[in-house]
Amino acid sequence: MALLSLTDAHLAYGHVPLLDGAALSLEAGERLALIGRNGAGKSSLLKVLAGLEKLDDGLLQTQGGVRRTYVAQEPTFAPGVKVFDAVAEGVAEARALRERYERHASGDDLDALQTRIEALGGWTWEQRVDEALQRLHLDGATAVEALSGGTKKRVALARALVAAPDVLLLDEPTNHLDVDAIEWLQDLLAGRRAVPRPALPSGDDAEGVKGRSAFGWRGALILVSHDRAFIDAVATRIVELDRGTLRSYPGSFGAYEATKARELEDEALANARADKLLAAEEVWIRKGVEARRTRSVGRIARLHELRRRRAARREQLGRVRLEIDAGLPPGKIVAELNEVSMRFGDRTLIDRFSATILRGDKVGLIGPNGCGKTTLLKLILGELEPSAGSVRRGTRLQVAYFDQLRAGLDLDATVADTISPGSEWVEVAGQRKHVMSYLGDFLFSPQRANSPVRTLSGGERNRLLLARLFALPANVLVLDEPTNDLDIDTLELLEELLQSYAGTVFLVSHDRRFLDNVVTGTIAWEGAPAFGGRPGLWREYEGGYEDWRQQRERGRVEPAAVTPAPKPAAPAAAPASSPRKPGYKAQRERDELPPRIDALEAEQRGLAERLADPALYQQEPGRVAELNRRYAQIEDELMDCLERWEALSTR
Repeated sequence: MALLSLTDAHLAYGHVPLLDGAALSLEAGERLALIGRNGAGKSSLLKVLAGLEKLDDGLLQTQGGVRRTYVAQEPTFAPGVKVFDAVAEGVAEARALRERYERHASGDDLDALQTRIEALGGWTWEQRVDEALQRLHLDGATAVEALSGGTKKRVALARALVAAPDVLLLDEPTNHLDVDAIEWLQDLLAGRRAVPRPALPSGDDAEGVKGRSAFGWRGALILVSHDRAFIDAVATRIVELDRGTLRSYPGSFGAYEATKARELEDEALANARADKLLAAEEVWIRKGVEARRTRSVGRIARLHELRRRRAARREQLGRVRLEIDAGLPPGKIVAELNEVSMRFGDRTLIDRFSATILRGDKVGLIGPNGCGKTTLLKLILGELEPSAGSVRRGTRLQVAYFDQLRAGLDLDATVADTISPGSEWVEVAGQRKHVMSYLGDFLFSPQRANSPVRTLSGGERNRLLLARLFALPANVLVLDEPTNDLDIDTLELLEELLQSYAGTVFLVSHDRRFLDNVVTGTIAWEGAPAFGGRPGLWREYEGGYEDWRQQRERGRVEPAAVTPAPKPAAPAAAPASSPRKPGYKAQRERDELPPRIDALEAEQRGLAERLADPALYQQEPGRVAELNRRYAQIEDELMDCLERWEALSTR
C-alpha cells in the first residue's frame, strides 16, 4: 500500500488552478523530485502532502501511523530558541519519554515506556542532534534569530533529519548550502552515508537490522529542487507539475528531458490538428446550416465540443527571453593579482594569492560559506584594497552585480518601477523597449508588472533581479548565487546566455551542473587541513567544478601510498642537466621590461583620460578613432611584454 496517495486533487488561488484533477502516489523507499515552472504550485502541493493545507476538492490518503516532516523554503522557529533546542524539536517525543522514564513517574508502565523509547531512538537522541549539527556546520549555543536566512534553513534541515520520519518533504533543500554540505546531504538521502537513526532494536535479530541500517536515509522522500546534479544523485522518479497536472517520469533527469521533448512535440502536433479542424468547422458554420438534416445536427454538436476543448486547453507557458548588452569592450586584462593577502584581525581570508583575469574569462568561485568568496571578488573589482600584495585592474570596466540576498530590491515598489523608475521605457542592447514588453520577456504579465515586489515568489524575485541586471550595459558580470529559486527552463536559458556573452563573468554558485556548463576557469578555496592547505589558501584551476574536484581528489592521495621504484645512481654528468643561468642578453632584456611596462601603462592611462573627456569628441572628433587604435595597440604590447617577462623570469 502507498504511504501517500492523491486522487483527483483540485487546488486554486485566484483564477488559475494549481492542481486540476492531479493524482500521485508515493511508495515506501521512493525518492521523488517534484519539478515545474516558478509559480506552478510545487510548494503548495508539498504543503498539501504534509497535511498543512487542504485541497479544494479531491482526496489525500495516508497509511496509518505514517510520520511526515516538512521543511519549508523559509522555516520559522520559536522566539529566543537556541540552535540545539531547535534541532532537538525533531526528537521531542523521544526526549519527553526518556525524561518520564528517568523520573520513574508513578503509574507509568516502564516496560511500555522502554519499548517506545527504543523504537524512537530516545536513548541516543543527543548524539543524533550533535551529529546533525556537526554535519551541517551549526553551533548549538547560538540563538536562531541571530542567524542568516541560509543558516536557518540548515537548522530546519537538521531538525527534520534527526526526526527520521517515514516521509520527508523538502522544499529547495540545497538553497544557501555550500558544495560540501550539498554533497553530504545528497549522499545521505541517497542512502550512501551514515545518518542519525533511531536506536536498533534488541533481540536475536539486532545484527541483521544493524547491517541494513548502517547506511543513509531509508525513508521515502519528496523534494522540490532545481539543482539538476542533486536531482540526478538522489531521485528515483521525477514528477512534473505542468498546468495543474502531475506527470511521472522514472529514471534520471536526462531521461526525463528526452521523454518530455517527445511529449511536447506530440502535444504541439495534436493541438495544431485540432486548431485546423476547428477553423474548418467555423468556416462551415458561417456558410449556413441545414438544421433539418441529422448529419448537420451532429456536426454542430461536434463543433460545440471542439470549441469547449479549445477553451479548456491550457497552453504551455512561454520561455524567458534573455539578452544582455556587453557594453564597451574593456582592456585585455581585467585584473592582475600578485601575492595578494587579506586579513581581518587575526583571521586570514586570503593568503598570497596570484592570478590574472583576462577579458572574456568566465570564472567560478568555489568554497564553503564564510571562506571569503565575496572578499576576493571585492579585491578583484577594487571595492577593497589588500592587506599585502598588489592588484592591477583594467580600464573601462562596467560592472553589473547580482546579489543573492536581493538586498537591492525595494519590496514596496512595483515590478515596473524596479526596472525603470520614473519612465515607461528601457534601453537594452541599443534598442528602446517599453517596460511592459521587456517584463513580458521575463514572463511578467501586465497585471503582475503593476504588483508590489513583496507579492512575488522567490523565483519571480530572482527573475526580476535578472531583468534589472540585463537592462544595464556591462562588460563584467558578478553573479552571486543566481540559480536560487530559478526554474530549470530559466536556468538553461541563463546558461546559454552566459556561454555566448562577450564580457567577463564572475560566478559564485553551489549548482555544480551550472558551473560546469558556464565557467572556463575556477578559483577554489583550499584552506583546510583536508587539502593540506594553510588558512586563506586559494588556487586557480582550468575548467569547471568536475575538473576541480578530480584534481582535488588526486591531490588528496598521500605520497606514502605510492612506493617509488628505486632509481639508479645518477651519472657523473648529471649536474649539467640543472637549470641553466640566463645569459647576459636575457638578463638585460628582463631588466629593461619593467620600465617599458610602466611607460606603456602611463601612456594608456593618459589615453583613457582623453577618451573619457567629452571635449575631445566636440573639438577633435577625427582623433577619436586614432586614439582608440593606439589604446588597443598598447594593450597588445603590454600583453607581449608581460608574457616575455614571465618567460624570462622562469628560466
